[in-house]
Amino acid sequence: MTETTRRSLALLGLGPMGGPMAGRLLAFDGDLTVWNRTSAKTEPLVALGVRAATSPADAASDVVLTVLPDLDQVESLLPGPDGLLAGWAARGIARPALVVHGTVSPIAVAAFAERLLRDHGVTVLDAPVSGGTVGAENGTLSIMVGGDRDAAQAVESVFQAMGTTVRYMGPSGSGALAKACNQIVVAATVTAVSEAMLLAGKGGLDLSVMLELLQGGLADSALLRQKGHRWISNDFDGGGSARNQLKDLGFILEAAAKEGLELPLSGAVRGLFDEMVAQGDGALDHTGIHRTLALKGGVA
Repeated sequence: MTETTRRSLALLGLGPMGGPMAGRLLAFDGDLTVWNRTSAKTEPLVALGVRAATSPADAASDVVLTVLPDLDQVESLLPGPDGLLAGWAARGIARPALVVHGTVSPIAVAAFAERLLRDHGVTVLDAPVSGGTVGAENGTLSIMVGGDRDAAQAVESVFQAMGTTVRYMGPSGSGALAKACNQIVVAATVTAVSEAMLLAGKGGLDLSVMLELLQGGLADSALLRQKGHRWISNDFDGGGSARNQLKDLGFILEAAAKEGLELPLSGAVRGLFDEMVAQGDGALDHTGIHRTLALKGGVA
């Protein structure tokens, strides 16, 4: 770290994204503390030299990064004797920074940031990431930052340890709004590719060749390069869940309504993911929307 950012650092939430992000941070700052509800997930990092906290209070640091599915989980880390607020108080950390890396509602996180600053002196930055587990492992994430500009600049080197594209987007909620825009493209892309592969398969085309053609032309994307194999193998287990994709689409339409916008494509895609989750496929990777479309078309 530089002198302006040499502060204690912790990461809470070691899921598919948080684990590799912690690994990148360890190379950046060997003094990293981590915490996870399932403590077994800390063991590989402890073997590399990370300190495992016994509670959020024990993990309280000048800068606390959270990689959790939604804002409710972040809020649950704060209260009680084992919570972050108690930990910050016990350590005499008067102006901590709390970073929300999960994909959350732009409206809700802005209100959350205002309340924490007013009531507890905690500066919240919403800094969602894009790039998937591959980006997290390689340190090539895209990180969209909202909140106080000075606070964002103070931890910019932390973000740069995990991402190659780090951009400050504006006041609280702006990072989350940028991620919502990103998710419009992601959700629409997995749906469009699924329709294309469904039509190609029904028409007797070789799906491997079809994928090669898509990747070689204007339709190419990082999503196709990372996940194209799923449409060939019909293996949709693991990955970024359809349930989370549906959650994100809800945030997109909420933000659009606030701005007086109608987003018909996002509305239609949300309806499809709603069907997918209702069918019991919510734990599948979002590319599994292919199964939902196949059922609607009478293919499966």
